[in-house]
Amino acid sequence: MLNQELLNNVKTYTDTISRAVTLVVAAGNHSKRAELVSFLRQISDLSDKIQFEERETTALRSPLSFRLEIDGDDSGVQFSGIPSGHEFNSFILALLYAGGRELKLDPAVQSLIKAVKTPIHFEVFVSLSCHNCPDIVQALHQFALLNPNISAEMIDGGLFPQLVEERELQGVPAVFANGAPFANGKTEISQLLDKLQHIAPEAKVAKHDSATALQDVVVIGGGPAGASAAIYSARKGLSVTLLAERLGGQVKDTQGIENLISVSHTTGAKLSGNLVEHMNRYPVSIRENIRVESISGDQVRTITLNTGEQIQTRSIIVATGAQWRKLGIPGEEENIGAGVAYCPHCDGPFFAGKDVVVVGGGNSGIEAALDLAGIVKSVTVVEFMPTLKADKVLVDQAKQRTNISIIANAACQEIIADGGKVVALEYLDRVSNARKRLNTDGVFVQIGLSPNSQFLSDMVECTAHGEIIVDNKCRTTQANVFAAGDVTTVPYKQIVIAMGEGAKAALSAFEYLLAHPAHRTESEMQAA
Repeated sequence: MLNQELLNNVKTYTDTISRAVTLVVAAGNHSKRAELVSFLRQISDLSDKIQFEERETTALRSPLSFRLEIDGDDSGVQFSGIPSGHEFNSFILALLYAGGRELKLDPAVQSLIKAVKTPIHFEVFVSLSCHNCPDIVQALHQFALLNPNISAEMIDGGLFPQLVEERELQGVPAVFANGAPFANGKTEISQLLDKLQHIAPEAKVAKHDSATALQDVVVIGGGPAGASAAIYSARKGLSVTLLAERLGGQVKDTQGIENLISVSHTTGAKLSGNLVEHMNRYPVSIRENIRVESISGDQVRTITLNTGEQIQTRSIIVATGAQWRKLGIPGEEENIGAGVAYCPHCDGPFFAGKDVVVVGGGNSGIEAALDLAGIVKSVTVVEFMPTLKADKVLVDQAKQRTNISIIANAACQEIIADGGKVVALEYLDRVSNARKRLNTDGVFVQIGLSPNSQFLSDMVECTAHGEIIVDNKCRTTQANVFAAGDVTTVPYKQIVIAMGEGAKAALSAFEYLLAHPAHRTESEMQAA
């Protein structure tokens, strides 16, 4: 099942395992079980620290389920299915973490997880083609490894269709906690922590022995703009902390990138890794899976995190980017994962042979329609404006597809569900002013981006759409607060532009600190 080159690569990692790990698979019969057993035996043969065992047990879901044991004890990490595709990395990482490799989670996040006393079993339904699913699986597996009260099971929805039908799933990742819905769709670890604290309110961050020293610059955001700002700040000799819910930001979800000058082709995941690698060459304190709750203070700003920690800094660079914009109509939020989706790559396979709607006639909307057209029965593109905004080459391709139709001049009013599943979209015909019903099995929302500026509240001036207003030096309406990238009013939301704006914001912050001697660092005073 696994080629020798891949096995050789995996072996270089398993050679670092310091604890004995046993892959325990449930006994029984299943048409796919031989494939799973072969897969696990190939992995166990790579190291004498990895054992394989078949066992009669009721603790696992089916003959296609297995778990990881550490030195004979249950680790809480389970898989139901064959973790191939995007989930192969989830399996290998779980194996390495169980074998003693240091976890990736921020120390404050680990402290919070360890404080959970409520027994929780997470089930994560995935599609092996979903590129958002591994982030959730890997996070919850780390939760399980940190706390014996937590277990986490990856479930391949394609191999458990009856279970998918019982749970009425129409999108992945879909997370259940003790059998109850917990999270749907793309979810950041910081959001998982928020939800976790609702079912386990005892989860609090323990106090750390040492607080973060006063920083010259705190960069909020880990995408291209944030990474650029952090690197430029560090190169100026400033003390820098970068806070991010996820390193790479939205770029990490981009499949192919062909317009980053001097790099003819790369992927979002690879570019994100390169950004982190570049930052690690400098003394940048990187805090991932952290969200900023609020900012207070004046000349010295106090940043309060979702973990309860506080960091003080002389200046701030906001580079939080943007997220998918929502319609904001009845039936949208409550049906996410039950027919409302935002990622055609992840959730498209759930609508095979069905009728779907794509809301949005821009490039992202038409690209989504083209992707879905090869999977579903029909796609109807609903656009608010009289004409589509997408590039002509995309529109021409869409018009050539016999299963893509277009409705323009339509204002979405409500998403209708019946029996827990989406059945229709109601919209207003802006020409006739008549309200119409479009029967559909799913609604994919592709209407652009919304800037992640909510945490700033009324601190800096923003546009009506939430973009932070900046001047040509990335300065906001607050003297020591700068902003860069997609969260700002700078036009053309492109990676290469965000990188340049991040560098500009860092240079402006440095200029500000030099102009305020009372706030200079010791290194700046010596340099002056």
